[in-house]
Amino acid sequence: MLHDFTGEENLLPTVSGRMGSSVFDFTIKSGQDVLKINVDNSQIEIDGGYEGDESLILIEAKNYIADDFLVRQLYYPYRLWSNKITKRVRPVFLTYSNGIFHLREYEFTTPGFYNSISLVRYKKYAVQEEGINIEDIRNVLAGVQVVKEPDLPFPQADSFERVINLCELLRQKGFICKDDITQNYDFDRRQTDYYSNAARYLGLVDVVCENGQKGCVLTESGFRIFNLPIVRRQLEFAKLILAHAVFRDTLNLYLDKGDVPTNGEVVGIMKKWNLKNVGSEQTYKRRASTVISWINWILGLIE
Repeated sequence: MLHDFTGEENLLPTVSGRMGSSVFDFTIKSGQDVLKINVDNSQIEIDGGYEGDESLILIEAKNYIADDFLVRQLYYPYRLWSNKITKRVRPVFLTYSNGIFHLREYEFTTPGFYNSISLVRYKKYAVQEEGINIEDIRNVLAGVQVVKEPDLPFPQADSFERVINLCELLRQKGFICKDDITQNYDFDRRQTDYYSNAARYLGLVDVVCENGQKGCVLTESGFRIFNLPIVRRQLEFAKLILAHAVFRDTLNLYLDKGDVPTNGEVVGIMKKWNLKNVGSEQTYKRRASTVISWINWILGLIE
């Protein structure tokens, strides 16, 4: 993956771990102000450094999906090694979730200006032996048994990838209290509730109390699914979603039309099924956005 992404034919791991940043200064724009910052051997950590014939690749890696990241984690290693070697230094931000490696390369167009970060390229990679086609999705749709709606809020969590990622974190750690989810995994407090409730809606997560703290754990069904090979796992997620009538009907409409249903069409499907805990027209529209996003995720599995 790194050979393909970087275009370097020969890559060797040459630098990683904790080290001092050395001494340098930079300017940073904050609001209307431009400030000068002096750095004197600040501690940094490099998750992986791979050197090729033409460049040094410095990787910052996360095992969870993030909407953003701290630029310092790329900038300080970049400045340190740009001052040490003549080869081009290429900062890369790597995230991994649900069998997908997301690689993003950045550059600093003005090395001394912190805000000059710019995305150069972005690619996604998956390591798997087989793919998913439209017939696989149609077979899931035809064979799924519709379940009774749980007595839980209808999902408002537009990124199904983040629902999966929350479950992955729970698989690793067993129990995570809600405050830790909010503080450590790029959720705000409201999102923590939205995404944990969405995972509960699908039967993947339970909310429990441990040592006086409220948090989340994977259900037996959740553990079973995450022990499956990646392609089967994806199809199991699709089954869980399509077992709910609103999502099943929306995908059927999508396939009949050959185009994405409108928000209004999805609201009509939701009202037909007399959903609980939805409320106002605006709430229906927000929930309809989640329905469309999850259906797009399912269709996005097709190669």
